[in-house]
Amino acid sequence: MAIATDRPCRGQQTGETGKQSIPCRIRVVDKENGWPVPLVELKTVHNVRFVTDNAGLVAFDLPELMGVPTWLYVQGHGYEVPADGFGYRGVRLTPQPGETLIVEVVRRLPGKRIGRLTGAGLFAESQKLGESLDWQEQRIVGCDSVQIALHNGKIFWAWGDTLLAGYPLGRFHMTGATTDLKPLQNFQPPVKLQYQYFTDDDGVPRNIGEMPGPGPTWISGYVSLPDESGRSRLVGTYTKIKPPLSAYEIGLCQWDETSNRFVLKQVIWKHSDQTPNPPLVPDGHPTFVTDKDGTESVLFGDPFPKLRCLATYESWSDPKQWQELSPQPTVASADGNQQIQPHRGSVAWNAFRKCWVTVFTQLKGDSSFLGEIWYAESESPQGPWQRAVKVVTHDNYTFYNPRLHPELTAVDSPILLFEATYTKEFSGNLTATPRYDYNQVLYRIDLNDPQLFTAP
Repeated sequence: MAIATDRPCRGQQTGETGKQSIPCRIRVVDKENGWPVPLVELKTVHNVRFVTDNAGLVAFDLPELMGVPTWLYVQGHGYEVPADGFGYRGVRLTPQPGETLIVEVVRRLPGKRIGRLTGAGLFAESQKLGESLDWQEQRIVGCDSVQIALHNGKIFWAWGDTLLAGYPLGRFHMTGATTDLKPLQNFQPPVKLQYQYFTDDDGVPRNIGEMPGPGPTWISGYVSLPDESGRSRLVGTYTKIKPPLSAYEIGLCQWDETSNRFVLKQVIWKHSDQTPNPPLVPDGHPTFVTDKDGTESVLFGDPFPKLRCLATYESWSDPKQWQELSPQPTVASADGNQQIQPHRGSVAWNAFRKCWVTVFTQLKGDSSFLGEIWYAESESPQGPWQRAVKVVTHDNYTFYNPRLHPELTAVDSPILLFEATYTKEFSGNLTATPRYDYNQVLYRIDLNDPQLFTAP
């Protein structure tokens, strides 16, 4: 549905002189709640593509279509408009310089898209229209999956391979940043999360995790643990990569508070003819659990726990104290019609539901190979996980390595937040979404939404 208003673009001239250069504002909103919807593509019949920014805006600036009735295909990754008699999903509207058009879309799954967290041009369309001019760019254009840890009164964030604007090769030894413990003021779009990156002398986010040896360094299992003196130690498990994408070394690393970077602690495994396969290590996404006797442990998994150790620096440092767990291989869908095979994800305790919750990417999903996200619950972090419900979908696009964010909301909140990497990789799709590709996108699930629990 398209609705026209006559509010001119703020800061733009509206007289006849230069009028054709003034964009038409198109705002895409969720019909249910009126929230702006990021990452909705509008495409003309002659294949000009526009993508809404974090404020759900497009600055439509095609001079050949101003004042012309125009069909726009609408593709929204879980948001849609009704199909017409020929099966086309789109809207017909007449753009006019300086005017505003509103396109309403219907969300068909429980997950609400809140916005992009990383990369460049989060508010590029808005800024063309004279809005969000105070937003500060953060000198990266793309980055791979996130790791987070609460450490010394801040949230520490880290990302994998990171793209910069100046050259196709960017940063390949983890970039990082910090924020306050509650960096979001609310949990609806438009989202504006400003990171304090660790930067080089030119203000560009720098590597924070390079370990010795050729090839990229990836760090996961990012967690803060107390040592025997009570000092908090930020630690992780690193992997060294060689072409095409194979690991040749794995070890433990720890954060140096003086240099603000990870340093090598110990090598756990090196590839050789005698040791061709890596051992179990504390990687993935950690979560804490307290036993009935009060003992606190940390579980590592991706999505489901596969390793357990005491929640101390000394236990994490000693492979002899690591306990191997057996992750559940599949989860039954709530309707009982299929077994969902998880790819990656994370788990967390949820006080509102009074149980453990998880989100994970489905391997070999219907709409994309790695683009569908499912939600499930369990009485234990080790399962059994049951009644999985699809909450997010991406049409022929990848959305991998989802990470829950229970730390961002109040303990008893019904709001569950998670982010993941939006990328065309592994999807077979040759066309990348401008600005969004290879970046982190935040979603929200409302755990009091009946749609989550209506399946038989």
